[in-house]
Amino acid sequence: MDIEFNKNEDINKQLVYELKTKLKKVFLGGGEKAAAKQKEKGKMLARERVKFLIDDDKPFLEIGAFTADGMYEKEGGCPSAGVIAGIGYVSGKQCMIVANDATVKAGAWFPMTAKKNLRAQEIAMENRLPTIYLVDSAGVYLPMQDEIFPDKEHFGRIFRNNAIMSSEGIVQIAAIMGSCVAGGAYLPIMSDEAMIVDGTGSVFLAGSYLVKSAIGENVDNETLGGATTHCEISGVTDYKHPNDTACLESIKSIMSKIGSAENAGFNRVKSVLPKRKPEDIYGILPENREKQYDMHELLDCMIDAGSLDEYKAGYGQSIVCGLARIDGWAVGIVANQRKVVKSKKGELQFGGVIYSDSADKATRFIMNCNQKKIPLVFLQDVTGFMVGSRSEHGGIIKDGAKMVNAVANSVVPKFTIVIGNSYGAGNYAMCGKAYDPRLIFAWPSAKIAVMSGASAGKTLWQIQSASMKKAGVEITKEEEDKQIKAITDQYDAQTTPYYAASRLWVDGIIDPMETRKVISMGIEAANQSPIKKRFNVGMIQT
Repeated sequence: MDIEFNKNEDINKQLVYELKTKLKKVFLGGGEKAAAKQKEKGKMLARERVKFLIDDDKPFLEIGAFTADGMYEKEGGCPSAGVIAGIGYVSGKQCMIVANDATVKAGAWFPMTAKKNLRAQEIAMENRLPTIYLVDSAGVYLPMQDEIFPDKEHFGRIFRNNAIMSSEGIVQIAAIMGSCVAGGAYLPIMSDEAMIVDGTGSVFLAGSYLVKSAIGENVDNETLGGATTHCEISGVTDYKHPNDTACLESIKSIMSKIGSAENAGFNRVKSVLPKRKPEDIYGILPENREKQYDMHELLDCMIDAGSLDEYKAGYGQSIVCGLARIDGWAVGIVANQRKVVKSKKGELQFGGVIYSDSADKATRFIMNCNQKKIPLVFLQDVTGFMVGSRSEHGGIIKDGAKMVNAVANSVVPKFTIVIGNSYGAGNYAMCGKAYDPRLIFAWPSAKIAVMSGASAGKTLWQIQSASMKKAGVEITKEEEDKQIKAITDQYDAQTTPYYAASRLWVDGIIDPMETRKVISMGIEAANQSPIKKRFNVGMIQT
């Protein structure tokens, strides 16, 4: 191994260490005091419930662990947006699990809580995953109700999705394991089955205080909406359980009896280990986002050994396309090449840039994968499309539009991993969040923005300094450098994967070593949802 490899390895392992340290903190939820209060009530913590529910020998793919990270600081923060979500296996069946964390503001719903729940439902609906809700929530966080209650993608959309999922035959099971108040009461009752834990679970449209102020009735919460009331008087809930453990065992039992899902028919053979050790990724990926590397070397650490059939290898080389296998699953790879390449016409092409020929190649390849019913995997390290008069005269906008069109209209499942840069229209063409990837995850090395911090700093300063000069303000070189640095630093803070993950622009940040697992679990989920829509790109620019 050379010095550069070792240097890269040290930096990337440090990034992964920081990731794991941040996750440990997030996993504490609302902290030890809040956890102790839940324990005093005889309740399991949200993460304990999820761990007890899922199969021991299977992985759990968490969605949105960093949601709301660094947000709502005036309110005391909201780790993971107060809810745990992810794809796991229950009695051998792959499911979406959504669990309120009552240690975080009593499980109250913040704006990002709604967004995260909707993302979990979106994944479940796209992949027809049975969905299990572990409900323990005080309802909408009232001081922010205007940001969570009335709009299309707000709180009410969740119950709309409950109804749509039910109509489409997607199994939903809800367990009321704590408070379930007001509008939130509809979620478990709109599920196929609702169970409730005696003594700790309660569900009502209005709690005892509101009932007293509204109609003057004196009634305690247990009589109003406890387990006995709803299992023996109102008939609202279907099963009553003495404790959390019994409730979760009941869910396992029900899940063991549901019928098998339909099969989409994606091809899978026996898994083969990659040609290179997956941990070599740490040494191959440069510690600096502007440095070159060969994407083929990274692919050797991720795809099944010997499985790559590269498409148009000598043409449009700034994007690597090819059929391959990941954990046995057939996939179509679309990956940005990060080293400088030379076309047969003698043109030098920068790594990470999409040129007309590479856009044309990728468009055709994406269409081919739709024709063959092969899921697509996008590996992003893109600085954008090529600019300048030569590219504009060559029709780069037209060629980029073709690629965006093919990505947007693809009917096969798409999976996106943001390895490094994800800038500008390159983010769109390489299946960014707006293009409906079934899953989109980032490595700790990712950068997501309109352009790099350095480019943005200089561009924004040019605009700012022009205004200052127009106003007659003289600018020294020292002042210029200071201002550019301040602008760049502020901009860079918004390009980190953590900033993106906190806002759910990506589903999470993963150790690069987990990439195969994420894609494999994602395709396994997608394989439960047969493709019904015909592939049609509409008008293609020629």
